[in-house]
Amino acid sequence: MTVVHRRYVPYAHAHYGGNLVDGAYSLALFGDAATELCIRTDGDEGLFAGYGTVTFHAPVHAGDVVEVTATVTRQGNRSRTVDFTCHVTCRAEPGRGPSAAAVLDPPLLAVSATGTVVVP
Repeated sequence: MTVVHRRYVPYAHAHYGGNLVDGAYSLALFGDAATELCIRTDGDEGLFAGYGTVTFHAPVHAGDVVEVTATVTRQGNRSRTVDFTCHVTCRAEPGRGPSAAAVLDPPLLAVSATGTVVVP
């Protein structure tokens, strides 16, 4: 089972210079995707137990469009192991103009993680 969420990263979420967004932004999106995954697989929102790994591969900036994927890779009686990825699919290009942007082909892997969710 896999779920995919896409979201535009608003400039209000820029946390550092250069419109850089903090890593917690992607982790929050992983939590949202995990919630939908639990609803679809178990009919319950479930609870996030923790991350086994989190790797930041590339920055996420305000003005990006990100795609988060959550895939169940192991299913126990109450726990599910989930692999997460966050790819940047579009990126603002302010050097070309105030509203310029481009589709990234291929998308840029920004964050990957493995986590565990628990359902009743």
